[in-house]
Amino acid sequence: MKNFALIGAAGYIAPRHVEAIKTTGNNLSVILDPYDGVGYIDKSFPQASYFSEAERFDRHLYRHRDEIDFVSICSPNYLHDAHMRLALRNDCDVICEKPLVLKLEHLQSLRELENATGRKINTILQLRYHNAIIAIKQKYKDTNKIHKINLDYITPRGTWYKYSWKGDSDKSGGVASNIGVHFFDMLTWVFGPVESFEVENGALYSKGKLKLKNAEVDYNLSIDAAHLPWSEWKAYRCIKVDGEELEFSDGFTELHNKSYQQILNGKGYGLADIEHTINLIEQIRNE
Repeated sequence: MKNFALIGAAGYIAPRHVEAIKTTGNNLSVILDPYDGVGYIDKSFPQASYFSEAERFDRHLYRHRDEIDFVSICSPNYLHDAHMRLALRNDCDVICEKPLVLKLEHLQSLRELENATGRKINTILQLRYHNAIIAIKQKYKDTNKIHKINLDYITPRGTWYKYSWKGDSDKSGGVASNIGVHFFDMLTWVFGPVESFEVENGALYSKGKLKLKNAEVDYNLSIDAAHLPWSEWKAYRCIKVDGEELEFSDGFTELHNKSYQQILNGKGYGLADIEHTINLIEQIRNE
């Protein structure tokens, strides 16, 4: 059994990590979040120590560095880099949500710290474990054809969004980083690296064209409810490959569990696996 620490316990995605720790038969030892609304932890790990201040959490990690194996990171995007450094320097391996970092230069410095500490950073690339995505990768693995991809993902957000860190592009990386990174990783994993792109960015959307090795992608990402194809307040997600819609609306609930199990088996995705996507979202943001 491995012992885990969790940074960012009150966030949207954190419960998936807590469930994955539990499902894989491990223990959540300590959590950090400045917001104390983390009572859901009691269902699974009521004995987990809680800290609201990073300095006291850091001290706890240092004192228990021989007992804590992994630090899972679900904090705001712009803090991932600092929190991964904190974990590595306390002799822990890392499991970090996407986007791993917002700048490619941060990836190189993390690689140097990995080498210095002998610890590993694992990133969550959960769509790579989705059965529909695995099937399409297998289907097109030997293709020489340039496939036509249409990606539309509109997930409406209320006015709160612009006041949170997610609405600050310096902290979230903007729409392309915050919600697009999952799809960019998936598309480049299946159809090869980016060769060129053109984009249009707004405060609530990012759209453009990507030329991949084996595909041309038209993408449209938005958090503006006005862009929905219906009046109901619910997300719209559609991916078409050569005009055929890819069905993958189900099968998401177990993907973090699968990710954790692979990481615990020593087969997690690391810095090299996410490098091309970090490079892409940084370039898109700077257009």
